[in-house]
Amino acid sequence: ATGYPLAYVAAKLAMGEHLPHIRNSVTRTTTACFEPSLDYCVVKFPRWDSNKFSKVSAGLGSAMKSVGEVMAIGRNFQEAMQKAIRMATPGVVGFQPPKEDSIVDVFKTKEAIDEELANPSDRRIFALACAFARGDSVQSVYELTKINPWFLSKLQLIQKIRSKLHEYTPTSISTDLLRLSKQQGFSDQQISMALQCAESDVRALRLSRGIVPVVKQIDTLAAEFPAATNYLYMTYNGSESDGHAHEVEEKDMPGTLVLGCGAYRIGSSVEFDWCAVSCIRTLRAIGHRAIMVNYNPETVSTDYDECSTLYFEEISHERVLDIYQHENATGCIVSVGGQVPNNLALPLSASGVTILGTSPENVDRAEDRNKFSSILDRIGVDQPEWAELSTVELAKDFCRRVG
Repeated sequence: ATGYPLAYVAAKLAMGEHLPHIRNSVTRTTTACFEPSLDYCVVKFPRWDSNKFSKVSAGLGSAMKSVGEVMAIGRNFQEAMQKAIRMATPGVVGFQPPKEDSIVDVFKTKEAIDEELANPSDRRIFALACAFARGDSVQSVYELTKINPWFLSKLQLIQKIRSKLHEYTPTSISTDLLRLSKQQGFSDQQISMALQCAESDVRALRLSRGIVPVVKQIDTLAAEFPAATNYLYMTYNGSESDGHAHEVEEKDMPGTLVLGCGAYRIGSSVEFDWCAVSCIRTLRAIGHRAIMVNYNPETVSTDYDECSTLYFEEISHERVLDIYQHENATGCIVSVGGQVPNNLALPLSASGVTILGTSPENVDRAEDRNKFSSILDRIGVDQPEWAELSTVELAKDFCRRVG
């Protein structure tokens, strides 16, 4: 999380080298014998898939139950936490109560919220959002959860800003409140839900008011020494972007974004990381700036020396578009990261991003079961009988019919 190569340094020390003689691989000029000075906040957040197993308890204790993790970086806890929530569960917009149509189960009663707070499961973060949305105090939530009040006060602040946003429209919201919400980790989609407008309207609004993210380097020394690696993240808590470590030698190289797989989950694991690493190595070999976007700290693709530039960032339409425009990239590869980047192919293309490889339209035809089935019917390829069903009874009827 700090960019400090712990395993490398530990191995060197085990071989008999002394700490003052080991080079810091991030700055490449100072030694590894220093106290890190950090100007950023990192949140690691587990990814659970307990809903895949009907008879498994989702309760959290000392047992290891997560199937993956994400790592979010920001300039404050609120910003990093909201990023982490979105990273761990694509489809969730941030720290707020889930809606009826959300992929996360909704808490129906006050008692259900209190039960979750007292006996945590993988849904606890959403119970906290519900508790603060109904007006609970930090002290009352602390009594149920025993979570340090410092963290609870920061989460409560997010809820207060979200409530404030609901009082405005796109035309009445002030620049200060819009900027504050971005600094506290709110996504454009999250703000659009509060203002009751389209996500694209929020993006256009903040761009028109000069509210854009800046790029910052992870260097472990708070810029006291120049970093020699492009280990980057985006934040709204800054006035200017840091320069690239290899800006001069790479200025004439075409920049290509590669979208990673995100958090490991059941059905998506290390095979996608192998694809991403193979892709960025090939891009570098043919003279491209390989710009990796991923947020999984367990992957090789997020080693800052594998690619030309690493963004430890969300794989979302908003953030990929921010990076693409900041880097003046010439193309984006979505085909090596699995479902998460594939789902972005059409919206990114519609926003002017050049998708390399299979066209977004054909990605959509392959991903959409109805469209793909129609293609098979049209060209005469046999396929098993199938149906898209929304209730248990319809599923049973289908099973009885096909045997």
